[in-house]
Order: sequence, then C-alpha cells, then structure tokens
Amino acid sequence: MISRIDLRGDAFPVNGIDRDLLPRAELDVEAALEKVRPICDDVHHRGTAALIDYAERFDGVRIERVRVPAEALTRALKELDPAVRAALEESIRRARLVHREQRRTDTTVQVVPGGTVTERWVPVERVGLYVPGGRSVYPSSVIMNVVPAQEAGVGSMAVASPPQADFGGLPHPTILAACALLGVDEVYAAGGAQAVAMFAYGTDECRAANMVTGPGNIWVAAAKRLLKGRIGIDAEAGPTEIAVLADHTADPVHVAADLISQAEHDPLAASVLVTDSEELASAVEKELEAQVAATKHIEDRIVPALGGRQSGIVLVDGIEQGLAVVDAYAAEHLEIQTENAAEVAARVRNAGAIFVGPYAPVSLGDYAAGSNHVLPTGGCACHSSGLSVQSFLRGIHVVDYTREALAEVAGHVVTLAEAEDLPAHGAAVKARFDWKVPDGK
Repeated sequence: MISRIDLRGDAFPVNGIDRDLLPRAELDVEAALEKVRPICDDVHHRGTAALIDYAERFDGVRIERVRVPAEALTRALKELDPAVRAALEESIRRARLVHREQRRTDTTVQVVPGGTVTERWVPVERVGLYVPGGRSVYPSSVIMNVVPAQEAGVGSMAVASPPQADFGGLPHPTILAACALLGVDEVYAAGGAQAVAMFAYGTDECRAANMVTGPGNIWVAAAKRLLKGRIGIDAEAGPTEIAVLADHTADPVHVAADLISQAEHDPLAASVLVTDSEELASAVEKELEAQVAATKHIEDRIVPALGGRQSGIVLVDGIEQGLAVVDAYAAEHLEIQTENAAEVAARVRNAGAIFVGPYAPVSLGDYAAGSNHVLPTGGCACHSSGLSVQSFLRGIHVVDYTREALAEVAGHVVTLAEAEDLPAHGAAVKARFDWKVPDGK
C-alpha cells in the first residue's frame, strides 16, 4: 500500500539530501503551467463568459452568473446545521485569538536629530480568497483565509469556490454559510485556475484583486505561479502533504491515522513517515491496511495517494538523520512523534506548520487549533510561510529628514553617487543647498 525508501547506512547521502531521493508527486507545478496558461489567457480575454464555459467543462454545471446572490448566502446560514454552526463559530473564535496577536505596529527610528525612518504597516487594498470545493467541502478554508485578512484590516475581499451541480451551480451551502458568518458578501462560483485568473485580471462581475490566497489543487498552484507578478500570492498551497518524524515511542495507530487523514484529500496528497524504527514502520504498514479498509474515499483518493510516488516510509539511522530528511522535504504539515518531541521540533527549520507530540494531530490544525491551515506545499516551506496577518500587510518606509539632517550626511551621499557613476543622484542633493558640501561630510 505504501512504499519504503531505505536511507540507512551507506545509502544516506553525506553531502546533503537531494530532494529527488524523497517522495514527490510525479505531476509537479512546473509541468502543470502549460496546461493552465490557455485557461488563464481565456479568462483574461473573455471574462465572465469564459468562467461560465469552464464551469460547464470542469464542474459539470451551466451557470447563468458567477457572482452568488446575497439571498443564497442568507439562506445557507439560516439552513446550516446548528452543530456545524457551533463548530465553525468556535473555529473562528480560536483563529481570531491567534491571528489578532499577529498584528504589526508602526515603528519610528530616529537615525539622527531631525532624521527619522518609520515603517508603516499597510493592508493590501483588495484580496481574492480561494476556497477549494471539488472533491470535498472546506468551510474551514473560508475561516483560514478570511480571519487573517480581516485582522490585517483588508478593506475589500471576495471569496471564490467551485460551482456545484448538486446545488444549482452555487458553491456548497456550508461554504456560503461560513462566508455569511464572517460577514463576507462577495462570493463567486468559480474554481481552479480560472478563479485565480478572475482575481488577477478582473471581469465585468469581479473587480481585479491585488492578491490571491488560499489552498487548492495542482492547477490552482500552477495558476498562482503563472500569474505571480500580475497578482500577489501567498504561497503555492497545492495538494496536501503530511510528514511524520517518529521513533520507537510513537503509537502506530496514531501515525497511520494521521497519514490517512491527509491521503483522503486527494489522490495526489502526500503521506510520508520518517523513522529510525523498522518495528514502527512495519506496525504502521499493518495499521494502514486495517484502517484504510474501515474508512471512506478508499479507491478514489486514499489508495492512490498512499500508493503514489509522493508517499512513502523513509528509514534512517537515528533522529539526527530524520531531522535532515524532514528539513530537505520541507513538509506542509510536520508531526513530531518522538521522545522529547518539543526539543526535536525546536530544531526543525523547514515546515509549513509543526505539530508536537501525540495529541497535536494535523486534523486539529485543520480546524480548531487556532493556527492557519493554508500552508506552502511542494517543498516551498523552505522559503515560504503559511497564511497569516503578515501575508496581507506591506511594510512601507517613510523617510522624514530636515534640511540640517540632510546637510549632515549629504557629502557621503554625493561620494557614493559618484562612486557608482550616478552623478545626477548627487546633484539631486546638491541642488538643495547654496554651498558646496565638504567632501566626506
């Protein structure tokens, strides 16, 4: 059901781990770029008409309009199961607690008397928030997108989620209800790369956004990469990943359950166990067989995900090697199920989110830890972060100098300008004074 990669002994690379040695999906974002390019170009040129055509082609439903009517949002919230509403409200509450503390404050530094530099934190003006909804319904992703944007002070936000044939071409009603709970009234029935293009270029129904965020499939991630520059992105949050670093103290029942929990998202989902215990590896393999047989989404998602080249059990000699492996892998979600788990977790450098010990499963982070589940995938955690309030803020330096403060440093400015053969730079300073600035002052 799941393959093994043995990096013990001489098999462990002494000069660093090549990422190609580790489990990775065969279809990567780079390969998907050329498939999404014509879709994005079509949305650019045809706008709403293209979105309607792609809804029919990819989602199996012909829609009349892309924007969701306000009454559909009101109705979805009114009809929402009370238990689901209570769970969503608690998830929102916890997310707000965490994200509110991420707010930045402006800082002013007096460099010299009369000369200050202030860093102002300004929210992005308008954002497009993507919520996947193809194989499953993800109202939790509404929360993870909207809450940090709201806490950052974003003034205009729109949500996009795929149209559903079962609901008359609207996004799933639970997604609409979550939007209503959060006070978001601009929602579009659009999914995949075409939704990202809608936010990037705008249409007659949807004004272009400055930034698009949110998780999605390989096509959403590819569209983000393609359109980055035209529109800001959070990270390439594609098909989900879990890596578990575990030793002999880990419970194989827990480890297997956690690997399956992410495999049920998508046949391209990655589930990776890194361990120095062959006994644990064998026990997890047995548990996978038993637990998979007792769950849902077996043949269409879990079995191909666990059996794909993106998943596997990596055997190493000791936790030191295990740490090297998980840092090279840079997982979206990384669980640490070892002795002294908190100490081991503190040494990890590359991960979207880290879950410490046996009672912090990834599922907790997906819904109600208070953390954010929109995280970088495909190894991007080595350079990118998960979604947060910071994602929606821009730091702007405000430089304020008096005449006297400029005069004090003007000589250095002129000297450096001339050293770089940019005399007009120096002249711009000299023009402010009616005397020759002494050299080096």
